[in-house]
Amino acid sequence: MANIALIVGAGSGLSASLARLFAKEGFTIALAARNIDKLSALSDEIGAVSFAADASQPDEVEQLFQKVEQQLGIPTVVIYNPSWRVRGSLVELDPADVAKTLEITAYGGFLVAQAAAKRQLAVGGGAIFFTGASASVKGYPLSAPFAMGKFALRGLAQSIARELAPQNIHVAHFVIDGVIRSDTRIEPADQPDSLLDPDAIAQTYLNILRQPRSAWTWEVELRPWVEKF
Repeated sequence: MANIALIVGAGSGLSASLARLFAKEGFTIALAARNIDKLSALSDEIGAVSFAADASQPDEVEQLFQKVEQQLGIPTVVIYNPSWRVRGSLVELDPADVAKTLEITAYGGFLVAQAAAKRQLAVGGGAIFFTGASASVKGYPLSAPFAMGKFALRGLAQSIARELAPQNIHVAHFVIDGVIRSDTRIEPADQPDSLLDPDAIAQTYLNILRQPRSAWTWEVELRPWVEKF
């Protein structure tokens, strides 16, 4: 059976590094995002197939998985990468913005995991990975909605890891504790490797995927060597 990686919430950052690495390792890549126009260059580069979907909408998630299954097959590994951030003091937050944060960051993770698990259970196994953040384990001031969403996503991952691991589905949650390097965020020359390298993060995802099932990890924290924790 072909190895297929579905990356939900794909873009130019960590998800692009994941897509490139998994393609290099022989995976067929499916990329999902609300706006797939931004994925055209990456798709052309690695031969990926892009699918438009809003991960917070049940019907769109189900249609996404049906299309991926029809065109490529059942995903071997599904990576949930979307999140939404809104900042502000508790008394000034717009409830609608808070609800959107929870829908995209956490509820979408449930929808994608449910759709993935149904199919992976049918074929006897697979992997479901979630991208977390510092806010998954630490609630920062003026960032309550993001903490709520990421705490919920971590709880989902922990719960279904315990449920699905005995059924040969590897569930893992990745706490990205620090700022990820990008074209617009580069560390100072006198502070080398003070930002997370997205390619290095992607390598850890691949390493976790390749773990023998006698010693699976359900959670891993990643941070630069100078990051305080």
